[in-house]
Amino acid sequence: MIGIVDYGMGNLRSVQKGFERVGSEAIVVRSPGEIADVDRLVLPGVGAFRDAIHELKRLDLVPAIKDHIAADKPFLGICLGLQMLFDVGYEDGEHEGLGIFRGSVQRFSSTPGLKIPHMGWNTLEFKVPTPA
Repeated sequence: MIGIVDYGMGNLRSVQKGFERVGSEAIVVRSPGEIADVDRLVLPGVGAFRDAIHELKRLDLVPAIKDHIAADKPFLGICLGLQMLFDVGYEDGEHEGLGIFRGSVQRFSSTPGLKIPHMGWNTLEFKVPTPA
């Protein structure tokens, strides 16, 4: 079963509908116990790094998320959900992340000719076969 973490900041319904569209069942999980019960976990996110990390900590979801990842279970971070996996984020100050990946998340500098942030769809091509 796929669990989508609800910490009050995320496009939960869009993510859930996406899984349903491809024939997968996904449920919204809101507690450490529910996170422990799923085989796959998705951490979506919309909003500010600081606020999102604060909510994960307030709801005591951080240990369950880290345990899931440490158990080598499939995990997907979407947008802010991926950013929070790093050591630190520099949006509106310096804020500690989950520390799964070494490094920091910071805003791109303005570059003429580049649209930042990039929003929309692009085509992906796999260079090598993906595992089943």
